[in-house]
Parts: sequence; C-alpha cells; structure tokens
Amino acid sequence: RARLLPNYPNPFNPETWIPFELAEAGRVGLRIYDLSGSLVRSIDLGTREPGYYVIPTDAARWDGRNDAGEAVGSGVYVSELRVGASRDVRRLLIGK
Repeated sequence: RARLLPNYPNPFNPETWIPFELAEAGRVGLRIYDLSGSLVRSIDLGTREPGYYVIPTDAARWDGRNDAGEAVGSGVYVSELRVGASRDVRRLLIGK
C-alpha cells in the first residue's frame, strides 16, 4: 500500500516536501484538494519503484500553487497519493 508521510515544514510557506512510501511499483500521482473537496493541484510523479521517498530530491514537492499557477490562500488542504489501486490521504497546512 502507498503511504504518505508527514510533510515538512508544516505549516509551510511558500512550499513543502511530501515524503511517501510505496509497497509496489507503479505510476504515482499526488492530488491536492481544498476542504470543500475541489481539486487544487494535480502533480504527476511518474513511475516509481517500491521504497521510501523522503529526501527533498525524491519526495513530492508542492509550491503552494493551484494548477493555474496562482498562489493558494492560507488554510488546511488535503493531499492524496495514488499508485495503482492504492491511495493514502493526509492534511497539509499553509500559513502565510
């Protein structure tokens, strides 16, 4: 199963790294939602092998912007990691 680990820093401004663990190889995607459930940002991480992705060069990075490139407001967001049929979710906090 895919597992999100705590992002750092949290709260963050203007960017955060989101480490994760994969139990199986596959195409990995990260989606960021606001609390109303609207998709804010979709990040394609490509195909990854099983393992831990915890250092900044391997972890997912979110720059605090939506898919249109606009900075999002302060608040709580939800990240969702997907690989194959597996998914995991975790809260993120932006403080500006």
